Amino acid sequence: MTATHTRLRALVALTVAGGLALTGCASTGAPASSGTADAGSSAGFPVTFEHIYGETVIESAPQRIATWGWGATDAVLALGIVPVAIASMDYGGGENRITPWVEEAIADLGGDEPVILDNATYELSVEELLATDPDVLIASYSGLTQEEYDAVTAAGIPVVAPEDALWSTPWRDVITDTGKALGMDAEAENLLDGLDQQVADAAAEHPEFDGTTIAYASDDVDTFYLYLPADPRVEILEDLGFVSAGAVTDLDTGESTFYTTVSSENLDKIDAEVIFTQVDSEDTLNTFLTSARTKLIPAVSAGAVGAIVGEENVAAITPTALTLPWILPEIVDQLAAATALAKG
Repeated sequence: MTATHTRLRALVALTVAGGLALTGCASTGAPASSGTADAGSSAGFPVTFEHIYGETVIESAPQRIATWGWGATDAVLALGIVPVAIASMDYGGGENRITPWVEEAIADLGGDEPVILDNATYELSVEELLATDPDVLIASYSGLTQEEYDAVTAAGIPVVAPEDALWSTPWRDVITDTGKALGMDAEAENLLDGLDQQVADAAAEHPEFDGTTIAYASDDVDTFYLYLPADPRVEILEDLGFVSAGAVTDLDTGESTFYTTVSSENLDKIDAEVIFTQVDSEDTLNTFLTSARTKLIPAVSAGAVGAIVGEENVAAITPTALTLPWILPEIVDQLAAATALAKG
């Protein structure tokens, strides 16, 4: 497995990542202040979270919010607050290690830029985090370890940790958990309603998607991946009206909750009308479309392929409060073209 695919797995655990659609922030420096909006009223506090490391109680509405992992940063920003610290994005984040949708949101909100916590190895520097003087750490979709959790909570900082397992909290729960932690439950629900409406509107504009079989595939040098219905990226495709092809679950080896690998001799069994894929570059896409191996898949041979190209776009496929609006139009355009070809 390549380093790129390893990073994507962490994003989507990808679910993330993928997995996965922002303009310059400081990577070091003095603690930042929160953005233009304030967290909710303390009237609804304290609030309690149950998670893999036990229980967290947040006594009052936090003002200085730090985030870790995937999706929490986007949720805080979408609720109108700039965090004091966020994790770096080393896939899709460019030279400044911030994804464009996060950069855009920070610029729109104004205020001080957050400190960028080094996420290159997915290990949280507790010292770096505590230097930003946070009131809370929201890490509901992350690889936060027991040791990291214990160190942060020992410093008196409440932590919203993953619910049931690392890198597995559903993307919608990341938003609702963030709203709860900030005392902004109603705002988080409204945010989710708006996101769901965007997907529903796109589905309504493309009735041809309804019932069309699809397989989300990725070819990584010597390993071919199919993403399963449990993956949030596949969930979005199904929300648009597509149906996961029977072969997707038939070929599932049980090696992961969100993907399975497929051997070359089984590629011709992928019976989807449309193939959806993600690639880092146009060259990689060309290889996917023309290689003898991938052309064993009937839809690839027919050219019925929708592709998301480029690291930023690939990172954006994994849904968050900010990535879904950012990448959805491109996803829909790609799927529309592939479906039109599939249906002649």
